[in-house]
Amino acid sequence: MGLSTPAVTALAVDAGNSKTDVAVVTADGRLLGAARGGGFQPPKVGVETAVDALAEVVDRALAEAGTTSVTHVSACLANADLPVEERELADALRRRGWSDGGGVDVRNDTFAVLRAGLLDDAEPRGVAVVCGAGVNCVGMLPDGRTARFPAIGKISGDWGGGGGLAQEALWHAARAEDGRGGPTALMRALPAHFQLPSMYALIEALHLGHIPAVRQHELTPVLFATAAAGDEVARALVDRMADEIVAMAAVALDRLDLLEEAAPVLLGGSVLAARHPQLDDGVRARLAERAPKAVPRVVTERPVLGAALLALDALQAPPEAYPRLRAAYATA
Repeated sequence: MGLSTPAVTALAVDAGNSKTDVAVVTADGRLLGAARGGGFQPPKVGVETAVDALAEVVDRALAEAGTTSVTHVSACLANADLPVEERELADALRRRGWSDGGGVDVRNDTFAVLRAGLLDDAEPRGVAVVCGAGVNCVGMLPDGRTARFPAIGKISGDWGGGGGLAQEALWHAARAEDGRGGPTALMRALPAHFQLPSMYALIEALHLGHIPAVRQHELTPVLFATAAAGDEVARALVDRMADEIVAMAAVALDRLDLLEEAAPVLLGGSVLAARHPQLDDGVRARLAERAPKAVPRVVTERPVLGAALLALDALQAPPEAYPRLRAAYATA
């Protein structure tokens, strides 16, 4: 950019399974550089290889900002589900030397959605539920206390998300076709999406790899369309997803003693952002029953903004920094 970088800067990272956004910001809320790259998947490729890929994106953002290091790193990373994983990833990022002061904070990427959606920057408090490929929930208070779940699948009590819904839809459709289960329009709708004549043909194609497993996520919108058309089995799955989302939110609110306050409940991720009427209405109705004072809102802000706001929190940025940074992303 041709400008000298201010002494106090931060590197903000939002690294999800499918894409990574990086930003370099100043402590007074100016956006100096940004870059985007591919997904961040340490479980598949290993921590060092995943961080190598992240480094390429970080280097581009730092180059645009005209610097090679910052004062603080705020990284919200997919697959940082347990504190031990956060520590391992923080160590890996620290070894890269991006923070000249050594300040590196690593959190699960759900915290980026939460912080981006909390519009009261002076007193950030609330809960976020992200329902995308999977499902997760976190909460935070201004004093630093948090609420969270392991969110690593069925072994940690999770159900649903886009991937889980697709699996459930396939299960019901397969049983409808072979007679083990009741009737459902999913039996025809799911194979039709792939131009196949039957569930048997779809099962075979998935099992033999003719249809890559990653494409199963395409069946989630088919499930919602089938539910919207009135299919009882599909509608029951959508209702159960609403139950799960509200259960997580209510527990997180309770852990943070926010059930009796008008606390924000932020709804993020591709499934919730799609605003499917049955799911959206179902979440709001159930939330009104379990947490009447909660204020639900679908998050439209970019998660990397949340990572950057967390960096400003860590740097104890002045109040005017927050609206300046939000304005930068509103026009980006």
